[in-house]
Amino acid sequence: MKNGMTNVTVGALALALGLAGSAQAGTLEDVQARGVLNCVVSTGVAGFAYPDDAGKWHGFDVDFCRATAAAVLGDPEAIKAVTSTGKTRFTKLNAGEGDVLWRNTTITFSRDVGVKLRFHGVNYYDGQGFMVPKSLGISSAKELDGASVCIQTGTTTELNLADYFHSNGMKYEAVTIETNNEARQNYLAGRCDVYTTDASGLAATRSTFTDPENHVVLPEIISKEPLGPATRHGDDQWSDIVTWVLNATVTAEEKGVTSANVDDMKANSKDPEVLRLLGAEGNQGAELGLSADWAYNIIKSVGNYGEIFERNIGVNTPIGLARGLNALWTDGGLQYSPPFR
Repeated sequence: MKNGMTNVTVGALALALGLAGSAQAGTLEDVQARGVLNCVVSTGVAGFAYPDDAGKWHGFDVDFCRATAAAVLGDPEAIKAVTSTGKTRFTKLNAGEGDVLWRNTTITFSRDVGVKLRFHGVNYYDGQGFMVPKSLGISSAKELDGASVCIQTGTTTELNLADYFHSNGMKYEAVTIETNNEARQNYLAGRCDVYTTDASGLAATRSTFTDPENHVVLPEIISKEPLGPATRHGDDQWSDIVTWVLNATVTAEEKGVTSANVDDMKANSKDPEVLRLLGAEGNQGAELGLSADWAYNIIKSVGNYGEIFERNIGVNTPIGLARGLNALWTDGGLQYSPPFR
């Protein structure tokens, strides 16, 4: 060619431009045109994501999905749960079956970089633990040499388990499963001595037993498991929206804004950050491509971070989890939002 560009070069350039155009496809516009937010969730974990008898989904993770729908559609019920296992969750997200992943998923380097996901903060700080029947008389994970262990495939849990047993000179027999319900069934049937997953998942599973008092979560926590939402690479606006949906719930709790008082706070607060958060001042909604009341809609319909936590998995629920690391930074925890400024 006279300009020095070969057909191969032109083809490569066209492909690159095509991929760039695809990467910039507007998820927000897709969701708003569809009128429904597709959320990748688990196949069912008590307190976090589970369907009731009528097929409606509930739980901590589902409430963050509802918060996202409230922000972008003005309707927290305009969601569709796209169920996934540890193996299929990223495939479903990257294939476009879901718009966002709100699921018990650990943020790691390889997932962020290699799987081409974008993570948007931590909505639950967790760590891997072990549960055993009380009848085994075991009080420490270091007594598990030779145990059979139920473990979900396609998870960080698999790798952590191998590392822990190797470093402590122990052996184990892996009983691999794909869903939490399958793990529950195998564990209760005695097909494995131990169930290992995130400590929150163990508490959730234990709460569904007819005799939870006969099962013990051992004291060792063997890993860091920061759980958070994810989206596909390539759509910065959508990434910003999901990031600030989570931040809005945390900031609301910091500022004392609840589902019960949000109307009064919007009308009467003298705190400039509260007024910006709730859309009474500034143009942060427009900057995200959303309505001015996007965060107000979240708090009014779903609540702040503390409300979401306590309603679904807190100490007064069957799950019975204390805030711990998930307390606000002002209360000694790790939950902390950048300012709405």
